[in-house]
Amino acid sequence: IRLLTRTGLDWSHRYQATIAALRALSVKDAYVDGELCAVRADGVTSFSRLQAAMDEGRTGDLAFFAFDLLFLNGESIAKLPLIDRKARLEGLFSTDMPGLRFSDHVIGDGPAFRKHACRLALEGAISKRIDSAYASGNRGLWVKSKCLNREEFIVVGWTDPTGSRPHIGSLLLGYYTDDGRLMYAGRAGTGITVAELKRLARRLGPLQAARMPLDVPPPREGRFGSPLE
Repeated sequence: IRLLTRTGLDWSHRYQATIAALRALSVKDAYVDGELCAVRADGVTSFSRLQAAMDEGRTGDLAFFAFDLLFLNGESIAKLPLIDRKARLEGLFSTDMPGLRFSDHVIGDGPAFRKHACRLALEGAISKRIDSAYASGNRGLWVKSKCLNREEFIVVGWTDPTGSRPHIGSLLLGYYTDDGRLMYAGRAGTGITVAELKRLARRLGPLQAARMPLDVPPPREGRFGSPLE
């Protein structure tokens, strides 16, 4: 059993609990498409908890949500309609499989489904064509409808850049609690242009401070400055 990222990297060694959970599937061989998630006690997934679990190596409690099946017991089924592939995928799952979840679906009533998802404070909904064959990427076969969630955070620091990314890595964000404590909220960095990264580096550099301003340290190292609201 191997766990591959979207770009083809083999991360099996990082998620041994998920590897063990997948052994419960009654198959000779299969290629399952899915996503690892951190799930709160109320059943809602949490991206910030997923980030923290990955940063700290606490991946044993993550759940693998399976939403597509491309290959099963020696047969490629990628060209079958999505609805047929999901039917075969569902047949591999039982009600009691710790660490594994079948990503179920509803047919029709998309606007009502998204509205209900937003009421539950979920990220949104993904709509797919039930008659489509599998295709990597989007290819116009699915649409993500996000729930609009806005919140203001305080920039409390940043991480150093890695790889080819220049100037800074991610921004470290925080928020004040009602009793005045400054708490870590997470990281942000996707979609920032090189020009904006350069501007942020110039703005944040002079604010670097020796003392971490957060009440509780974040799960990974970073550089901290005076809280920038």
